[in-house]
Amino acid sequence: MAHPVPAQPTRANSVDFGPGTSASPGQQLHLRRPDDWHVHLRDGAMLQAVVAATARQFARAIVMPNLTPPVTTVAAAAAYRQRILAALGPETDQGFDPLMTAYLSETLDPDELVRGQAEGVFTAAKLYPAGATTNSAAGVRDLAAIGPVLETMERIGLPLLVHGEVTDPEVDIFDREAVFIERHLQPLLARYPGLKVVFEHITTAEAAAFVAETGPQLAATITPHHLHINRNSLFAGGLRPDFYCLPIAKRERHRLALRRAATSGTPAFFLAPIQPPIAARPRKPPAAAPVFTTPPSRSKVMRPCLSKRGP
Repeated sequence: MAHPVPAQPTRANSVDFGPGTSASPGQQLHLRRPDDWHVHLRDGAMLQAVVAATARQFARAIVMPNLTPPVTTVAAAAAYRQRILAALGPETDQGFDPLMTAYLSETLDPDELVRGQAEGVFTAAKLYPAGATTNSAAGVRDLAAIGPVLETMERIGLPLLVHGEVTDPEVDIFDREAVFIERHLQPLLARYPGLKVVFEHITTAEAAAFVAETGPQLAATITPHHLHINRNSLFAGGLRPDFYCLPIAKRERHRLALRRAATSGTPAFFLAPIQPPIAARPRKPPAAAPVFTTPPSRSKVMRPCLSKRGP
């Protein structure tokens, strides 16, 4: 499926063709301003520091809710949206539209999602397995505990965004995405056939194949850094914590499978720049796990990765 959030007309960027190009001088190419389907803006000083990087490039963005405390209510999401817009200010706003999400927990009232969607606050809801990634401690430990929430989301058409990894310590960290598909994602899709699901930031050949084969109920996001690095990058020239992210990068065969999916033309796959920021200081154990990809670095990464001749 295409992304479950409908496309909307947005302000176009114009590119002038000057001398030395194949187009006639003065000819313009109008490009629709893209959307960012998975972004972490954090809050407070960090929000102030990074939000303009997204707003300058994208018309809309799906904003992740894993703050501290997490965004679990309509009021919290509306207030967070206002903080995002206030951090931009009139000079950098450019019509940017942050699309808010709800953080699913085992105590969340399904009616909160109904109200949030009806009021135009919630665009989707995010499922974090408890302990899977940054600020996920309040997430879900047992999918059965949120059955009424998932039934409600299926009924009202609210998309489910899934961080797809198991947190079982007996499962190798490089296998946690593939195991999640078998243990949780396949049964979830069968149990709620009308639920629109986005498998977030996939990292494996197994995930790419599963999404491609499943059909219109399921889509997936792919990050620039998972198209660019493999797990060897973590140790190139010594330990490289700047390449540590969750889900963790996998073998080269998985990176190549993601690149094939991203360039396949299949509408089930779309870009998730993500760019979760951390404080600018050396990472010390236990280190946070984001990779911050600014617009210039995304362009540098994406050009070769999205070329079928690229590395």
